[in-house]
Amino acid sequence: MSSTVRTERRAVVVPAISAPSSVACLRSLGGRGVHTIAVSEDEGTPSFYSAYCDETVVVPSPHEDLLAYKDALLELSTRPDVATIVPVREEDVYVLAAHREEFTPHVATPWPDLETLSRVQDRRRLFEVAADHDVAFPETRLLEEGAATDGGGRPDGGAAVAGIQQGIDWNREWIVKPRYSILAGAYIDGLDPASCLSSCSTSYLSSGRPPDAAAITAEMHHVPLLQEYVPGDEYGFFALYDEGEAVATFQHRQRRGWTYAGGPSAYRESVRIPALEEAGRTLLDALEWHGLAMVEFLRDEDGEFRLMEVNPRFWSSLPFTVRAGADFPADYWRLARGEAVSQPDYEVGIGGHLLRGELLYLRSVLRDEFELVERPSFPAALREVAGSILASPRFDYLVADDPRPFFRDLWNAYDLSRSSEPPAATEPPSARQ
Repeated sequence: MSSTVRTERRAVVVPAISAPSSVACLRSLGGRGVHTIAVSEDEGTPSFYSAYCDETVVVPSPHEDLLAYKDALLELSTRPDVATIVPVREEDVYVLAAHREEFTPHVATPWPDLETLSRVQDRRRLFEVAADHDVAFPETRLLEEGAATDGGGRPDGGAAVAGIQQGIDWNREWIVKPRYSILAGAYIDGLDPASCLSSCSTSYLSSGRPPDAAAITAEMHHVPLLQEYVPGDEYGFFALYDEGEAVATFQHRQRRGWTYAGGPSAYRESVRIPALEEAGRTLLDALEWHGLAMVEFLRDEDGEFRLMEVNPRFWSSLPFTVRAGADFPADYWRLARGEAVSQPDYEVGIGGHLLRGELLYLRSVLRDEFELVERPSFPAALREVAGSILASPRFDYLVADDPRPFFRDLWNAYDLSRSSEPPAATEPPSARQ
């Protein structure tokens, strides 16, 4: 194990974001007697209201000043009681990886270095790794520079993902997605190291009409990826790695997203599929991964799992993972402390919900229009949601012994709906969970 801390350290720093993953970390670790320190630029974040939050610290926003955010985390890491920091969003793992050497003298660092991380946050490089190790992915090319690949997403004639300019059949179904999961100085030439931009949403392209590549590139601040649209079901392979070796894994199938086309998870079910395990492990083994990873796949009409992306941090559906019997926050804590981690024997075939996500799904059925995805009828969608809630009453925020984060999350959502129109639903089934 590369980095452990003295076992007497009993505090952990958890970035407190709006996703339920932060609350899941607090509940898991706080329930085990770990002193939890929630940090956020937003004093209204649900995590600050958790019964398992022992301490709150207001820090600079990474989107306003990434280096100031790093300095705040680094200052906390020098406390004699702090053992490690938990990454729950792309900005967290990026700043921790980019400045790993600064954190190493103070806390355990169970996350990758920047070179390894860049092979994941740069999806072009990720697909190159997948191609080299026979992990299938959709046909993908840079929007402007194009590359020839075969229908299985593997390089055609050695062109790889960075190959030659090719003509494109615009009558096929295509999506445009960011090349990078985060826009930061290590990836975007000329970007201020203190700057950090969120990637734009994935969007569909109208069939038969070439997009305005220059306009899209300007909007996204970089040349994005053009990718074939692959209909299919979303699956996630979740893992904790210790220096290239998987120590804990979990799988789920997403049954509903925030829109009827997909997106972040509203309802999911635990599964255990050998082919999914093999695909996820093959990719992460090839990366010699260290730390957390959620590998997202689409299962196409032929039953093949096709790689979409890797999220190198805790995932938003983490509360369900823990409820199913795979307590990744506890395993992350054990890894940081140099303790043994064993493969969880989680329960297969159970479901769990983000209630706010279910409401967004129903809203999407009423209001959204996706050219490539058939809209379900609202009565059928409502019956489906209600039936699954009755059959699987497990919820990300709502639990009996810690209800306040649930109500705060609802209030935040209501407050946002009053002040602005919710973001347009442009993400296809390949959107992040």
